[in-house]
Amino acid sequence: MANSETIRSINSSRILDLIRIGQPVSRAELARRTGLQRSSVSTIVNELIRKEWITEGERQILPRGRQPLALRLNRQRSRILGINVRPRHTDLVLADFNLGFEVQQRWNTPSQPEAFIAQLIPRVRSLLKNSQSSLLEGVGISLPGRVDAGNHMLIFAPNLGWRQVDLKTPLEAALGVPVHIENAANACALAEVWAGPHAGAQDLVVVTVSEGIGTGMIANGRLVRGSSGAAGEFGHICLAPEGPICRCGGRGCWEVLASNSAALRYYNQPPGAATSPPREPRRLQLRDFNELISRFNSGDARAISALQQMARYLGQGIAMLANCLAPGCVVVVGEMTAAWDTLGPVIEAEAAALARTHALPRIEPSDDHLQPRLRGAVAMVLHRYFRPGLMP
Repeated sequence: MANSETIRSINSSRILDLIRIGQPVSRAELARRTGLQRSSVSTIVNELIRKEWITEGERQILPRGRQPLALRLNRQRSRILGINVRPRHTDLVLADFNLGFEVQQRWNTPSQPEAFIAQLIPRVRSLLKNSQSSLLEGVGISLPGRVDAGNHMLIFAPNLGWRQVDLKTPLEAALGVPVHIENAANACALAEVWAGPHAGAQDLVVVTVSEGIGTGMIANGRLVRGSSGAAGEFGHICLAPEGPICRCGGRGCWEVLASNSAALRYYNQPPGAATSPPREPRRLQLRDFNELISRFNSGDARAISALQQMARYLGQGIAMLANCLAPGCVVVVGEMTAAWDTLGPVIEAEAAALARTHALPRIEPSDDHLQPRLRGAVAMVLHRYFRPGLMP
């Protein structure tokens, strides 16, 4: 049963989120949009001002009547640290409550989690010294692997080679703030419904395409985690029983067929490569997916073939999502979206051919320049204050 304290907390989060979305906004507008009494809104607003979540600024200019004071988020209150970990590099960002990036840094990801923690802590302290606000509100970490929703333990990240890693405890002890850890695809889903064209979406699936493939799901307005937090591991569903071996130990998983790594493999080992003439000069192995995109854009036939094959498998996996979940929209996140004009139609055609639902979901690319993984790491902290009901 909800008590009065719970109701006040819910209403406080609602008002805080409405201020974020509509700023600058007045108390009267908040009362109108929430249906709460003006006295109740004023009590909550005064408490948010006292806690320095929001500020009261200039008067709004209205055609007639009283000129109300405008309410905004307090950009100087504190910062959120977002961390996105990938096998080759890790990105850090200090962001404000408006999801504005203030300071950003990248460094090579250590192979061992102990070395990662040892390098991360001094980097965070250095970033805070150069920030406009030295107060840290919380830390969000986006990881390419399974995370236990109960204890925030990283269970297994195949592409990192990390198993049973506790990042939360040592970081909280060192930084003195809450640390939240989430699967990268879930973090990206949170970022998509936080702001932009999918803000407030109730049903959405995000497919992250990088060294592997992950899926984050929003259903009925809530993040889907499952009982253990491992829901959405569609990247390790078998699409080709006789296909290549995946790092998870399976064979023919979706991610071993449709990830960045798969596209590089198609480029380096095209069909018939084993039977090519022995006198043909051996090609250097291409290891950088962005270079593959560059060659694709320059018209390299081999790159075009590799990325189209990747796109066909992406479409097959999205058809699986459509058949299983029937989402209204599937958002694709990853470097391959830079070639969406060409690859998007291939993905859509393959998905349409295999989907058995009466309505194929919209398939849209996320803007990779907005760094959805980093935004998701920040959003997972912000959602706990602004939209706590989204995250079970």
